[in-house]
Amino acid sequence: MSASEIDRVVGQRMRQRRESLGISQGRLGRHLGLTFSQIQKYEKGANRIGAGRLYQIATYLGVKPSYFFDEIDSNGAEALQPAGGSRDEIRTLTEAFATIPDRETRASVLALVRSLTAPLPEGRILR
Repeated sequence: MSASEIDRVVGQRMRQRRESLGISQGRLGRHLGLTFSQIQKYEKGANRIGAGRLYQIATYLGVKPSYFFDEIDSNGAEALQPAGGSRDEIRTLTEAFATIPDRETRASVLALVRSLTAPLPEGRILR
């Protein structure tokens, strides 16, 4: 994956997070001392975001800087998108699951999730 492709993925993640929080480009720009058009360029991957600026953006959006690279695997390729739900929903679910103190309860939750994702027998309809 080229540097410009990585810039594009980072920009997309930035836009997704900003929109999920209901923050406008203008508001984010004002917080960072930038114009909304500069935020637009970051989000389109047209301008590269420096490390310090990425840290400021991550802090304002309530995520770690690594959040912006979640969709890029260790080989530089874009990771597979989840089959349903957003990455934010998946992260929220994972964080909630990790706080369940009882091992048996975690096992029960995992069994429930697996049962919901298992294919239904022929002719059965989930209601």
